[in-house]
Amino acid sequence: MAALLAIAGLALLVNIMERKQEGRNPFFRVVELTDDTEDPAVWGKNFPIQYDAYRRTVDQVRTRYGGSEALPRTPTEADPRSIVAQSKLEEDPRLKQIWSGYAFALDTREERGHAYMLEDQTFTARQQRPQPGACLNCHASTYVAHKRAGEGDLLRGFERVNALPFAEARPLVEHPVSCIDCHEPQTLQLRITRPAFMEGIRALKASQGIPDYDVNRMATRQEMRSYVCAQCHVEYYFQGDQKRLTFPWHRGLKADDILAYYDAAGFHDWIHAETGTPALKAQHPEFELWNQGIHARSGVACADCHMPYERVGAHKVSDHHVRSPLLNLNRACQTCHKWPEAELKDRVETIQTRTHELRDRAMNAVVELIHDLKAAVAAGRSDAELAPARTRHRQAQFYLDFIEAENSMGFHAPQEAARILALAIDAARQGQNALRSPASMAASADPH
Repeated sequence: MAALLAIAGLALLVNIMERKQEGRNPFFRVVELTDDTEDPAVWGKNFPIQYDAYRRTVDQVRTRYGGSEALPRTPTEADPRSIVAQSKLEEDPRLKQIWSGYAFALDTREERGHAYMLEDQTFTARQQRPQPGACLNCHASTYVAHKRAGEGDLLRGFERVNALPFAEARPLVEHPVSCIDCHEPQTLQLRITRPAFMEGIRALKASQGIPDYDVNRMATRQEMRSYVCAQCHVEYYFQGDQKRLTFPWHRGLKADDILAYYDAAGFHDWIHAETGTPALKAQHPEFELWNQGIHARSGVACADCHMPYERVGAHKVSDHHVRSPLLNLNRACQTCHKWPEAELKDRVETIQTRTHELRDRAMNAVVELIHDLKAAVAAGRSDAELAPARTRHRQAQFYLDFIEAENSMGFHAPQEAARILALAIDAARQGQNALRSPASMAASADPH
């Protein structure tokens, strides 16, 4: 018996030592990674499981309200792509009128995987209008490019690249989002590399009474599993002549907070071609809407659903095949929700269908206001008379676009999405009333 206990104790000690050794070197180091190794294929020599999954983001799979089908096209010298996603403008021509006079009315397509983020921005027809280098923040691996442009100073390089025309900034980058954008190469710890997020989260925390917030020093690991995604999946604008990429979180993350910030700053993206309204274009505010939902309040991170853990042999890894949870229900949802996949899918699509119906009503309301404003402009109404209706148009369009540009079709925060679309409908109808009675509506209180 004593001998058996001794053998068992020795086996336990050996196991502990082996695990400690694995902890010191949890992967087989084939190459040395540095803070300048931006090519994901090089990282893939040390992390083949993660890299193989990362490469699968070339998949194009349509869900009911998102994703993209692979549509063939004939390559040209100007655009060598042989496969593209379907056009949102062809799916819903109302968007052309909503974005009239802006680059998005020229070309807006369904979202594709990370593998396409750089080429789709490079060859979009929106490039027919001047685009700044700041666009690269959400479309490329920019960490090394910013360091090089700043001669080792990340923030200085960020500022320099922002201000460049896109055509001049594009040669500075080679890859879509890469491992180095989210991971420290020696420890593999998650980190923030985008100065725009560093500044944005600092402003948000300051509004919450937390001064001098340093995200890389103060965020928890679970927070970082969302923050690394929020470096790109956010609303933003280009500030000033230098086109400084800025996240408008100084008053909070809700659509109302962001609109109030823009109003106070006197900012607009463009003047609407049909109505003369100083209009706003929302981008992709997944992080902002997710923050208003039950998953965020329950401590569920973006990666928990979009990059869930999986077992590959003896390894437990985060799935770097980033995609919709609807395409991965077993690992993305059933870890927490113990219902059949069909039931979970039906619940998600019910939420999305209801949001889409509200979105459709809000879009009709905004388009009707545009028609009325266009007629009023043609009738020679003065800017003073049109100002109240234009204010409502600006509000209605931003609220609608906040949900239209957000890629969960309301699922990230269903009640908040419904509230925002209700604000869009209300503002549009108030705008129509303002055209009927401009004097009375000019004195009305701002709804936000």
